[in-house]
Amino acid sequence: MTPIDRGEAARRAAEELLKPGYEKESLPDLLYRRFWQFVGDLMDAATGSGTTGGIISAILILLIIIGVAALVTWQLRKTSRRNAGAAGALFGERALSAAEHRKAAEGLAAEGRWSEAIQERLRAIARDLEERALVDGMPGRTADELAGEAGLALPGFADELTAAARSFDDVTYGDVPGTRAAYETMSGLDERLRQARPVPLGGPA
Repeated sequence: MTPIDRGEAARRAAEELLKPGYEKESLPDLLYRRFWQFVGDLMDAATGSGTTGGIISAILILLIIIGVAALVTWQLRKTSRRNAGAAGALFGERALSAAEHRKAAEGLAAEGRWSEAIQERLRAIARDLEERALVDGMPGRTADELAGEAGLALPGFADELTAAARSFDDVTYGDVPGTRAAYETMSGLDERLRQARPVPLGGPA
């Protein structure tokens, strides 16, 4: 067979793409088809005579498989982290002030809905600390993250904040029923935190 030059190859490729079948094929479909055609050619070469070209083709196939697996794994981990963050978030979609969360907590407590009252009271604590710039207003913050950051600004309350975060997680995700005692503990912490002042930089812990 007589070899063709680059200009003739380009002309034939252009004629091929102008055929009616290509007019209806979208670019993603075309790229998808070309990719698998390329993989198929590599596999044919890899299963051929075992020459240097076949070895190179096998290596390329392996690299493609590794690349696809890495991409899928990265996407799954990204989705998992995003879903985990949303599931463990302290606040809901609606932004309320500390006073509004506190009022909601008191209303729920009056009805004996202790689990929900505990949730709202910790949200009041978190929002109050944000409003006073003792913690950053971080979207998607979890109760544990709140306790960790607030404990740095108010080290004297670190243990109580950790216990409050655990109480929130218990009633929210652990199917542990809230109690009056747990709510009153959370409420008392809220009142004392409202009067607390952060430790100055370089001051005693």
